[in-house]
Amino acid sequence: MTSASIARTDSPESRPVDFGFLLLASVFLASLVVCNLIANKFLTVDLGFKVFVLSAGALPYPITFLATDLMSEIYGHRRASFVVWSGFAASLFVLLALWLGDLFAATDLVPGGIDDETYRHVFGTAPRVIAASMTAYLVAQLVDVRLFHFWRKLTDGRHLWLRNNASTIVSQLLDSALVIFVLKVGLMPTGDMAAIVLDLWLFKALVALADTPFFYLGTAWLQRWRPRPL
Repeated sequence: MTSASIARTDSPESRPVDFGFLLLASVFLASLVVCNLIANKFLTVDLGFKVFVLSAGALPYPITFLATDLMSEIYGHRRASFVVWSGFAASLFVLLALWLGDLFAATDLVPGGIDDETYRHVFGTAPRVIAASMTAYLVAQLVDVRLFHFWRKLTDGRHLWLRNNASTIVSQLLDSALVIFVLKVGLMPTGDMAAIVLDLWLFKALVALADTPFFYLGTAWLQRWRPRPL
């Protein structure tokens, strides 16, 4: 094999692309960004046995933990942690984009466009929301990754359901407490904050238990899947 053919074989275009990892990372980052943007809306979810008072961000947010657990299981601690830190960088970029959008005055030349007042009403609290989300997210996700590998090592790789749920349920409690504390401290009574934290955590814990079959299916699919070149 000539040096030219070796260079072509090792070119970026010929290297295999891990679509499974890219898919998980994309779903993780998209879920995280949209959580930040809708987190300041609070709503009720009636599951029949209980009516939960939740941040709207709690609806897509559990997907991020499923994604990091799958990345931890298939790709290891370092790659999962890398995506967690990438999410932190993405949140900073969202803050920058929102600030830039507010930096320039709205124009009335385009019908249907929103004015400055509406933009600030919708996104004016975003910096505090994203700061709360970033603080809670970074702590909870890094704890989730570490706890996942702790349980994996302790059980010698057995009991997927245990490391998936034990890591997520504990880290979700941290996340719920931190995000409500940073977002609402000084703005509402401590008792009300504690009630919302409990609702958030219980809802997320139930979602974590419900996504266990998807964790098994995702693990089986990713283990069989092999990267292929573009």
